[in-house]
Amino acid sequence: MATVIMDHKFAEQLREERRVAGSDRWDEVWEGTYMMAPLPNIEHQDIVSRLVSIFRETLGWDSPDIVLPGTNVSDRMKGWTQNYRCPDVVVYLAGTQAKRYKTHWQGGPDFGVEIVSEDDRTRDKIPFYSQVGTRELLVIDRDPWRVELLRLAGKKLKSVGVSSGRKGRLLESHVLPLTFRLVSSKARPAIQVVRTSDKKEWLV
Repeated sequence: MATVIMDHKFAEQLREERRVAGSDRWDEVWEGTYMMAPLPNIEHQDIVSRLVSIFRETLGWDSPDIVLPGTNVSDRMKGWTQNYRCPDVVVYLAGTQAKRYKTHWQGGPDFGVEIVSEDDRTRDKIPFYSQVGTRELLVIDRDPWRVELLRLAGKKLKSVGVSSGRKGRLLESHVLPLTFRLVSSKARPAIQVVRTSDKKEWLV
């Protein structure tokens, strides 16, 4: 349930409390509107950790490519805190068109991941990710489980496929030498990630 706070002083107090507690790590600002994101649960954090490790190993530990478990992505250099998003995982390749600053990136990642949590409005972020030139975006839903790959076509991210069910459709990235597929597993559905060069496989 969304809550609109009209009391300016109380809003500032709440933001400060979240900052002190470290709860604002995943908060965002959408064109001047402060968005308090739900805290990721352990499953969410585990998926992030596994994907970061896979991407880093795939690109090489000594590679100049950058893999991060979240970062600030904006459409501007100055005043960036008025409009930014925080993807769960980002990959900026060495030749990226995005500009890197100490606090944020101006421009989208070459590859991004968003893991959907209840009420986090992940899909409302897609136009922003399109605007900043994100080349590919992997969206992971967990209720029900499905994995969707979107790719920049012109100026819009468009779906190139959805993987769901017991053995889902194979989704092949054009940015990373990896494929993604939802498969059945013991505890919960898992994301099968395969490196195309040598067919090395991971389950996330």
